[in-house]
Amino acid sequence: MTLSSFEDLDIWKEARELAKVIRNLTRNEKFSKDFRFVAQITSSSGSTMDNVAEGFERDGHKEFIQFLYIAKASNGECRSQAYRAFDASFINQEELDDILSRTSSIRNKTQGLIKYLKNSQHKGTKYKQV
Repeated sequence: MTLSSFEDLDIWKEARELAKVIRNLTRNEKFSKDFRFVAQITSSSGSTMDNVAEGFERDGHKEFIQFLYIAKASNGECRSQAYRAFDASFINQEELDDILSRTSSIRNKTQGLIKYLKNSQHKGTKYKQV
């Protein structure tokens, strides 16, 4: 597998779409009035994609894996916050199910990439001999 940029990663693409979905949902009149909660949920969804990008740009598997774990945790935080949004009647069941489906896919793909990187013989360009 050869990837030239983080934009090539399905995980990053899916996390970007999740961040857009969350941003759109927080524009709902009731939701938008809870400023602190809006900041939390948009931050966690954005952090997922941002940590994938930052880890990729580190050019080493060890650091990339570390950032993937952070992205996975942010994704879990967003998932939990989706339940809070539902419980507060900021989103409906269909919107909750969509977020849960998206976060589940991101979680599974992130875990799969971590496993792949841990087992890979190639350790990134940072570790090549000069």
